[in-house]
Parts: sequence; structure tokens; C-alpha cells
Amino acid sequence: MMTDFDITSKTMDGMGPHGTNVGLLRVLGPAHVWALGVGIVLVGEYMGWNFAVGKGGAYAALIACWFAGLLYSCVAMIDSEVTSTVAAAGGQYTQAKHIVGPLMAFNVGLYLVFAYTMLEAANAITVGFLIDTVAVMSGHDGLDQRPFIVLAIMFLAWLNYRGVLATLTFSLVITAVAFSAIIILFLATSPVFGGDVLRHRELMTDLPYGWLGVLAAMHFGLWYYLGIEGTTQAAEEVRSPARALPFGTLAGIMTLLIAATLTWYVCVGLMPWEYLGQAGVPLFDAARLSGSTFLMVLLGIGTLFATLASANGCINDASRAWFAMGRDHYLPAWFGAVHPTYRTPYRSIIFLVPIALIFALGAPLDQVITFSILSGLLEYTFMPINVILFRRKWPLDTIKRGYEHPFHPLPAFVLLFLCGVAYFAVFLGYGTQLVAMIAFYVIVSLWFHFWRYRFVRRAAQFTMPWPRPQGY
Repeated sequence: MMTDFDITSKTMDGMGPHGTNVGLLRVLGPAHVWALGVGIVLVGEYMGWNFAVGKGGAYAALIACWFAGLLYSCVAMIDSEVTSTVAAAGGQYTQAKHIVGPLMAFNVGLYLVFAYTMLEAANAITVGFLIDTVAVMSGHDGLDQRPFIVLAIMFLAWLNYRGVLATLTFSLVITAVAFSAIIILFLATSPVFGGDVLRHRELMTDLPYGWLGVLAAMHFGLWYYLGIEGTTQAAEEVRSPARALPFGTLAGIMTLLIAATLTWYVCVGLMPWEYLGQAGVPLFDAARLSGSTFLMVLLGIGTLFATLASANGCINDASRAWFAMGRDHYLPAWFGAVHPTYRTPYRSIIFLVPIALIFALGAPLDQVITFSILSGLLEYTFMPINVILFRRKWPLDTIKRGYEHPFHPLPAFVLLFLCGVAYFAVFLGYGTQLVAMIAFYVIVSLWFHFWRYRFVRRAAQFTMPWPRPQGY
């Protein structure tokens, strides 16, 4: 019998040999959801966040860290409620399809794919940069980074192709190592635990660019947490969505809040803000400045593992969103196929590989990060509208939820306000990219409305066994 969380209907399955139904496997637990969310994001503690220091100084980066932490806490709470109820591949895309409408769903699906694919490219660039840094330290200058970028993306795509359980178990292990490395670095350098290398009193300054610098720092403050919403992409592959999705997502945001604060504390105590603001791998640099060979090796491994875990999760999430859109005919149905043996959306995985490679090999890191952040921001702007409509159409007593986020609608309004501030912060430094990105989504929306929507399977849009919405 179909329950509130059973969405494996024939309309959502791929087709295997001889017309048999083949769907995604339900093999994941809460730890895999945690690994997916934290694994995608933890690289933000190893690189990228420190550009906020360059925008406004060390204190501005801390304010941006906590500002973004509040924003993403709202994201995590809203996602935990809606996704544990709309438990299907595609995450926010599937939510939009059920709650808002087709045009919003199409745009949200593209936001997801672009955010994760750009983040994947940024991770691959970082892998190449890290290997080149190690080579320079070993006396080998002029190393070509491109083969390592290609190898990283191809290996992780192959891993995703072969099965989700192995993919996210791999992420679980390397994410745990990368997070442990941050904790060990903090314990080894903090004066509370006997360390004496941190020099906050000497290095900390007032806001060098005033409060305008704080506002500009908000842009890269998002990098501390960008991607935690990717836990929703596992909804169709967890054994118990009602339990695993809220637990994994909320545990993930708490993990990231701790890691982000400790990262800031250690790095600003070891490096002048002028250098920290443009460092490529700040945590690795912090380990080198600590004077400990063990910490340098550990954080080098942690940086590599964090980038691999993030790229691995990005391939998983982008392919699920692309697959879900193909399955519903928002995109060509060819992308909606499930591998008959490995039970993965293999065509979507393969299709997105060259797109990631193009950006990883041909675009600068800060531009790739910005494109990822902008797509993520557009997605977060949709979420308050989504959860308000969800509560209005299906009040708490009408359908069973795996989790009910507290203080509704306050988190939705807070998230909407914080997104507005973040847009302005991005505009200050990357206004051209922001306008270009919005123009792109307007154009593809027109294409979908006037051309692609005719191919959408309208009768199969609503797959959840819910009662009729309130007011309909």
C-alpha cells in the first residue's frame, strides 16, 4: 500500500530490459545524507570563504560567516520539512513541481544543476592547484594542472555511475577525515589546549573598509555553507526519508557551523588579513605556518579529501536534478533513464561531465564560484515562497510530515530578507555576472513556456498521494 513517503510509482521509474520497471535504489541512511550535505560544503572551509576577508577584513568575514549560517539554518529547516514529505529525486525541483507550478520547477531545476556543476568545476580547479602547490614545495615547478583536473572529474563520474551506495560511503569516509583535520588543527594551535602559535592580538585589525566592506564580504560568506541543501537529492534513495533527511540535514548544518567558526579562528590567528584574503588554500597555509609537519600533511590530505568529497556530491546532486527533469519530460526523456544494473541515472551523469570540464579548464576560480553562488541564491529565494504555499495548501493536520520546522513563517521571512542582502552584496563585486545570469534564466524561461512545455507529461506531474489542496 502506498504511504505518504512511497513515491516509487511507475510514472517515476526508468525502464529496464524487456519493459521491466527499474527505479533508483533505496539503500542510504542518515549518515550518507550527512556525508552528502557536509561533503559538498566542507571544501568551503578549506578554500573560498577567505575571499570574504579580502573584501572587508577578518571581522567582516566572521560577521559574514554567522550571517550566512543563519541563512542556511533557515534553508536546512525548511528543506527538512518539505523534502521529508516530498521524498523524490530532484529535491527542490520536485518540490516546486508539486507546490508552485511547472515554470518555477523548470527554473529551480536549472538553478540546482548550474550551482552543483559550477561547484564541481571549482573543486576540480582546487585539486589541480593543490597538487601543483605540493609539486612546487617538492622543487618541481611548471606542473600542468589540467590532467589532474580531468582525472578528478572522470574518476568521480565513474564512481557515481557505478552506484550511489559506494559513492556516498566514499564521501562519508573522506568527509569525516577532512572534518577531523579541522578539529585537530584547532586543538593543536589553540592556547586553551596548550598551543601558542596564534597571534590574534597582533594580526586583528578594525574594519579596513568600514561597514561597506562587511556588506561586500557577505558574497563569499555563503561559501561556508553553499550546497547543504543538496541533501534533498537523496530523497528517493534513502531507506526512511522521514527520519534520514531531517536528521542528516540538521546534523549537517550544525557540523558546518562549528567547522566554519573554528576555521576562521585559526586562520585569522596565523595570517595577516591582506594575505588571507587572496590565499588559494588557507587551511593548508595555516597548517604550514603552525610549524608542524604533521599538521601540514594532515591538512594537505584534508584539503584534497574535502575537494574530492564536494565534487563527488555535486556530480550526485546535479545528475539527480537533471534526471528528474528528464523523467518528467521537462528535458528530453532520454535523460530519465536508470541503469538496469547499477540503478543510477547514468545518462545524466555522463552528459554533465563535459560541461563541468569546460568550466574547470577554461574559467577562473572566482568566476566559477560566483556563478555557483548566484544560482544557489536564486534557489534560496524560491524556498520561502515554496514553504509558505506548502503550509497554506496542505496545513499540518492534512498530511503526514517527517519533520515540522518551528516558528513558521518566521524562517521563511528571515531567509527572504537575507537573500535580498546577499544579492546586493554580490552586485557590489560581480554586478555584471548577476545581470547576465538573471538574463539567461529569463531567456530559458521563455523557451520553456513557448516550446518545451508542450512535451511535459502533465498527467504525471502530481505523484504524491496527498488530498486536494486547500482552496482547490
